[in-house]
Amino acid sequence: MLKPVAVGQNLLLGLEQAGDTMLPEVSLHKRFKPFVEEQLPEIVFGSQALVAHPAAGTRVPGGVDEKITLVIGPEGGFIPYEIEKLAAAGCTPVSLGPRILRVETAIPVLLSRLFSIG
Repeated sequence: MLKPVAVGQNLLLGLEQAGDTMLPEVSLHKRFKPFVEEQLPEIVFGSQALVAHPAAGTRVPGGVDEKITLVIGPEGGFIPYEIEKLAAAGCTPVSLGPRILRVETAIPVLLSRLFSIG
């Protein structure tokens, strides 16, 4: 499922179902620390950077009308060290509540909350 061809096919299927035309950028990185320290600051520059984490004290904002970089981690959330590193790179931890969602559930819920109107 994580091979580039499979990811691309699933993104296109999602766009077809949603009737949308903006293909999101998805990137996978094998090593956390080098990615967060060396690449993430450049990726989040000029956007509102959010990291989804069940234990975050801030709720996911709604009705966002700006560029978003959304970091979604492993099921169960990131460990405290990872949250600290992500925050140092410019990401604000946000939560949908204390329940832990599967990644395939969390993504559409986060996107619908972020870009909902009203």
